[in-house]
Amino acid sequence: MVRLDVASPDVAWATMTISPAPAQRFPIAVGRKSRWLLRLFGVTGSNAYVDLDGDLDARFGFGHLRTPLDNVASWRIEGPWLWITAIGIRRNWLKSDLAFDGVHQGGVRIEFRVPARSFGLGVTALYVTVADIDGFVGALRARGIDGIDARRPSR
Repeated sequence: MVRLDVASPDVAWATMTISPAPAQRFPIAVGRKSRWLLRLFGVTGSNAYVDLDGDLDARFGFGHLRTPLDNVASWRIEGPWLWITAIGIRRNWLKSDLAFDGVHQGGVRIEFRVPARSFGLGVTALYVTVADIDGFVGALRARGIDGIDARRPSR
């Protein structure tokens, strides 16, 4: 948000204050049929979310990743995926990405400039299945982070 303060209409100068975007929480969607399985990962309604403030702070049961927003390079909306390959906390050992997924219909891949740390390992990207995908990427855009929507139509 940009606020322009002008002392009077006759003054030829102005001061500009850039206010940071307010902190926001985005719950991670958890499918009704997946809840029982996600309990194995420690997921409850109170610990499945992504917070955006000065940092990106993602929590999903036993999983946690926190990195400064300056480290977020871009985002990409993807999905849907096969249920069996999407649900839970997953790590791709070849690409060094991590997923906090509660549904298989789609989510957001968040790319990092420098690998973030989670479970003591470097993570190059994080997948999150936030319930409000459009709101989440809108909040990232408001913070100057751009990306693309690459969703496939459901089959």
